[in-house]
Amino acid sequence: MLIRRYSSLRYTHSLSVRLMLLLLFVNTFAVACSSDTATEEEDYLAEERSRTAITDTASVRRTPAAPVTVSLLSNPFVANRSQSNSLSTYIERIDADLTLDADAIENRHRRDVTDTIFTIRFGNSMMEFYAPSQSGELLLQVADIQSPDITLRNNLRVGMSQAELLNRLKAQGKELDITQSNNEIIASNHEGAPMSLHFHLKNGKVNRIRYEGYVD
Repeated sequence: MLIRRYSSLRYTHSLSVRLMLLLLFVNTFAVACSSDTATEEEDYLAEERSRTAITDTASVRRTPAAPVTVSLLSNPFVANRSQSNSLSTYIERIDADLTLDADAIENRHRRDVTDTIFTIRFGNSMMEFYAPSQSGELLLQVADIQSPDITLRNNLRVGMSQAELLNRLKAQGKELDITQSNNEIIASNHEGAPMSLHFHLKNGKVNRIRYEGYVD
């Protein structure tokens, strides 16, 4: 009886030890797994932050640049340089029937190169453009506007009052030199290329606008 009881106690003690070892192993394995999972989560979050930063940087780099604008005397009809190189930009602004002529001319600097002169006519008004074949530009060199069928930048137009004209020209600041006589107001460049706008007056209102551009 004593031997059996001792054997039973030893068996029970041995079983308890095994259970403790098993629990210790399971706990150690669980802690290791938790540690690995936490590490994987940290790595994943770090990678996501890196991707977000790269995406944000790329978005900033892709932000389109503001359109390039030109001065009033460089082009009194269209401010956007890119749009000013298209004949359709001017044609769409004219509220009248018109004709368009194209004449080939010799390049001013190279005789072996042919350029083009485009002329838009509507009523008694006209606009003339020089188009160098090598640059792809469309340069306004002369305009003679005698009707309100087209409006210039800053709402300059045939039919406006002398007072309104002066206010709008003076709003350009020191960019323009303004000279005035009884029948004409001239806006010219303060410095730089010799370009000018001539506003002819009749009974206190603008009845004709002439533009003289500069093309090298």
